[in-house]
Amino acid sequence: MHMADALLAPAVAATMYAASGVAAGVSIHQLKKDDEPQKLPTMAVTAALVFAGQMINYTIPGTGSSGHMCGGMLLSALLGPQAGFLSMIVILAIQCLFFADGGLMALGANVWNMAFYGCFVGYYFIWRPIMHSRWFGEGKGAQRARIIAASILGCVITLQLGAFSVVLETSLSGITELPFGAFVALMQPIHLAIGLVEGLITSAVLVFVYESRPELLREVGAGAGEARRSLKATVAILAVIALLVGGGLSLLASGNPDGLEWALFGNAEEGYAENMGLDEEDFGVASAAADTAGSIQEATSFLPDYAFPNSDSAAGTTVSGVVGSALVAGVAVLICLAGGFFRKKKTTG
Repeated sequence: MHMADALLAPAVAATMYAASGVAAGVSIHQLKKDDEPQKLPTMAVTAALVFAGQMINYTIPGTGSSGHMCGGMLLSALLGPQAGFLSMIVILAIQCLFFADGGLMALGANVWNMAFYGCFVGYYFIWRPIMHSRWFGEGKGAQRARIIAASILGCVITLQLGAFSVVLETSLSGITELPFGAFVALMQPIHLAIGLVEGLITSAVLVFVYESRPELLREVGAGAGEARRSLKATVAILAVIALLVGGGLSLLASGNPDGLEWALFGNAEEGYAENMGLDEEDFGVASAAADTAGSIQEATSFLPDYAFPNSDSAAGTTVSGVVGSALVAGVAVLICLAGGFFRKKKTTG
């Protein structure tokens, strides 16, 4: 669901940068109060895992489309909404600048659509209420069931919100070849299917963490039972999974267009509908701001489209997955250290 610059007018793009910037500022302010040091390695490895997970597009049967996880629900359940949101910004910025995934002018909109809803709406309105509910009764089995229910509902609902925001942003940008009703009718159902799959993936990871180190999950740690693995072992397992997913499983990613691309361009060459039928080489709005952003992105993206430049080698995808995961983890740690996040606060008296 990464938007290209051509889908946005500069004024709309600037507005979304401002909205995402305000949310980031509030998150930074809140994180300065955080005193849970174990979140630092957890943030690094889970951000890397989400980056790797986003490289794998899974086919949506019978549509000619594919989808990939966003990750906001996963990160906020483990780190809280503020740290999850900043982690998503790191992921999306690195994808944009170094892998040319999503437009640079559209980065603010992509952060809002893919991170804000999953991290804040998903956490406060879905994850936390369900975790504190009496759904499914008492005991570890009931807690696992709540984790699964919150993961699936959260991913479905927040992805629906993100998909609808894409439609609103393109409409406000004055892209007349995208009729509002028709675009909504394509975007919402396909992202419903994508959200269901993401919910299953998210629930699998969170149940694993719950079984390994239950205190790492927000809202479920207290009285959740004995940990089966040490923090180091749990983090190490997640790190290995991130490397295997980014460096290996990414080679098996579906070649079908993702939900947004499918809605815009269809997949007629594979025998499916044309949908909105836009020309992939010439669509949307042109602007000097988009041209400038594109030039910057062209200069910074050393592995465009997760591949070696001008090469079809599968090694480019593997390198992209490993390097990208490491970059995301490293930048996340640097931001936390520079901001003084997750340090144990000194007590007085």
